[in-house]
Amino acid sequence: MKRAERLHALSESLRRGGSRGCTAERLAREFQISVRTVKRDLAALERSGAPIWSRPGPGGGYGWAAAASLPPVMLSPAQAVALHAAVSAAPDAPYADLAAAGMQKILDVLDPRTRVRVDELAHRVWVDTPTAGSRAITSALEAAMTDQRVLRITYVSGDGVTTTRDVEPVLFASTNGRWYLVGWCRLRDAVRWFAVTRIERASVTGENCTGHSVAEVGTPPAAARPVHRPRG
Repeated sequence: MKRAERLHALSESLRRGGSRGCTAERLAREFQISVRTVKRDLAALERSGAPIWSRPGPGGGYGWAAAASLPPVMLSPAQAVALHAAVSAAPDAPYADLAAAGMQKILDVLDPRTRVRVDELAHRVWVDTPTAGSRAITSALEAAMTDQRVLRITYVSGDGVTTTRDVEPVLFASTNGRWYLVGWCRLRDAVRWFAVTRIERASVTGENCTGHSVAEVGTPPAAARPVHRPRG
């Protein structure tokens, strides 16, 4: 199981556990990983905003805050299909697997009549999707970005030169139909853009990033924007 998939599965396991919670040891047995890995994954989920609680000591463990469960969602069929189409049309986007899982959660809590109308309308929206790259590489990039860990990549440049580099991930960017990992390249001692399709291998190291910011990437194109901006 890839790390992004495991993080999602961990959150679902905690959600199913309800107010009882469960121990790191139990989760380690369930997912056949070490207790240390469980605690690292739970810490990553907390940093991403997941409503996880923890209780130390005997009888303690981890759980999912009940108030954070997804309530019934009021979406029109067109809104639901619009979200579905956006997710389906971008299988090569960062966190695409998690987006698809999130979309399924939304569909699961729609009222039955709306769900029927969504299914009918969805059959009238077709997408010709790009071929997704290596899941192993994508998972490594996602994990490094989420946890802000240094990546070690094998990269093939446009003129065919292969290099191995340690990169501190700063952001993902999509331009002209291609996804890039933008990060601080320790080989070049500068910010570099790496086309994801040119990354042949990628692994997450145990080293934390040193704090390079999005501002260091430079001035974005006029039409470029984050995928979400807080209101207010």
